[in-house]
Amino acid sequence: MKYKNLYLIGTSHISKDSVKEVEKTILKVRPRFVAIELDRRRLSLLENKKKSRISFKDIRNLGLKGFLLNLIGAWFEKKMGKKVGVEPGSEMKMAINLSKKLNINLVLIDQDIKFTINQLLSRITRKEKFRFIKDLFFGNETNFDIKKVPSQREIKKIIDKIKKDYPSFYLTIIKERNIYMAQNLHKLMQKYPDGKIVAVIGAGHEKDILGEIKLLEKI
Repeated sequence: MKYKNLYLIGTSHISKDSVKEVEKTILKVRPRFVAIELDRRRLSLLENKKKSRISFKDIRNLGLKGFLLNLIGAWFEKKMGKKVGVEPGSEMKMAINLSKKLNINLVLIDQDIKFTINQLLSRITRKEKFRFIKDLFFGNETNFDIKKVPSQREIKKIIDKIKKDYPSFYLTIIKERNIYMAQNLHKLMQKYPDGKIVAVIGAGHEKDILGEIKLLEKI
């Protein structure tokens, strides 16, 4: 999606197509900024992914419950990534490496993961917890090709299901973060109207983020 000086790339964290799309777009646009759906803590975790030992710093950064939740998510992504032969987060790494190589400003636009996780843990219901465990171990089948970025129609179906089955998750992980990232991108667009921005975000965020940016412009 392109809007004014902003180029939004919706990616799958385990898709080769996403890695190629990020590389192609950055090389073609040659933006002033590359914005990514990460905060400092997640950037640190991504850059240190290859280390085999879990450090106290990792746990301290996220809190024990947050660390365990992140561990479950990382395990699931790795499991799915093995099926397609792509290291989870490869498209983010591509964006980071290209920004360094081309001397492009890298901007972290996501909300602090520790705050996000604490918000989720304070809101999530017992019913959602049991449903999450059930879906994690028995509901991993997908109706789309995990090697590719899901279509807008498929994304809508997934988000509608999350909104229905996991309202706390939807509010905290999707809606509030979309608003936060939109605010950061809007500030950047306003401050540097002539500077091109390529934003690398998870598929499913781009439509709502763009909508939030347009709302902010009306204020």
